[in-house]
Amino acid sequence: MKTSKRVTLAIRTYQRAQMIKAVLEQNGIDTVIHNLNLENPEMAVGVRVRIFEKDLPQALKIVEEMEKAWEEEAQKDLPPKGRNVLIPVELTDQINEVCKYGFYFAEKLNADVVFLHAFITPAYTITSSASTEINTYTLTDTQTLRRIVKTNNADVENLTNLVNRWIDEGLIPKRKFSFELREGVPEDEILAYSRKEEPSLIIMGARSRNRKDDNLIGSVTAEVLEASKIPVLAISAGLEMKPEEIKRVAFFTNFDQKDLIAIDTVISFLKKDDLELVFMHATEKKEGWDEVMLAGIKVYFAKHYPKLKTEYAILQKDRGIEHLQEYLSQSKIDLVALNTKKRSLFARFFNQGIATKLLFNVDTPLLVLKV
Repeated sequence: MKTSKRVTLAIRTYQRAQMIKAVLEQNGIDTVIHNLNLENPEMAVGVRVRIFEKDLPQALKIVEEMEKAWEEEAQKDLPPKGRNVLIPVELTDQINEVCKYGFYFAEKLNADVVFLHAFITPAYTITSSASTEINTYTLTDTQTLRRIVKTNNADVENLTNLVNRWIDEGLIPKRKFSFELREGVPEDEILAYSRKEEPSLIIMGARSRNRKDDNLIGSVTAEVLEASKIPVLAISAGLEMKPEEIKRVAFFTNFDQKDLIAIDTVISFLKKDDLELVFMHATEKKEGWDEVMLAGIKVYFAKHYPKLKTEYAILQKDRGIEHLQEYLSQSKIDLVALNTKKRSLFARFFNQGIATKLLFNVDTPLLVLKV
């Protein structure tokens, strides 16, 4: 009698493979797991689940049902697209400010909160062997990776306890929150998440004006502001103003028709009866037409939002960013908002956009939209 040979049924993580093995054996199917990382099987990128060829039809049906159940369970725990507020964090930095603003806007938008932390692990080396069916990845420094994972898990636990305490004390609204830990460059992971999950809003921390150095290219917040299609709210470190205290909002306009949609988005985010909007326009030379356009925008929103208080201001470009900071302080502006267009990497490298200039030179919270 010909002996049935073993075949690879699936390549899964070590944990998933163990679950598959248990269920298959409950159904009378002899199953073995071949670890690709024999020293540390739990840290292997993938392991092979192997069965006898004669059991393949029955095993495939069982695994298909298990995979479907896992997928449904994972989807059940996820909020609908556009129904979460994303807070990228370093787990130890500026948690106070971004948490307050993140949970406040999650309450306003009826959304969940997702904390995202990106981290870099030691390099992987690719190895290949004729005795294996796939290329495998071997860690160059297992102990370092273990330490990174352990530290991140401990930080997540500490932050979870801190957030729950703030909720219990009534310092932030009670909203469902979760964590995403991702390996990779922070700005890349933030943008990848936002493209896939389409959160309603991204809230990020930024260094205060007095602590910002000349190395602007390295700012994660600046990169996300420039590249994200999702609205981004940047909060300076040490900001004492509570989110519910936002009242006077300055919106930079270049008289683009899409600015009207962006302004409407700002109003819907804030949802305040006592909101005051200042329409700002920066120009090299003051012209009568600018004032006519600003007055028209003011009338438009006064008609559509009768409770909204509106005014406008014209600033001189040649007086620089210091003049803007002075105006924001004197006018008691709580939030600066603007609508920008996505620019190429080349343009961003050689010429800062208005959003980046504001980020690095103004301490007022900054809301950037791309309508």
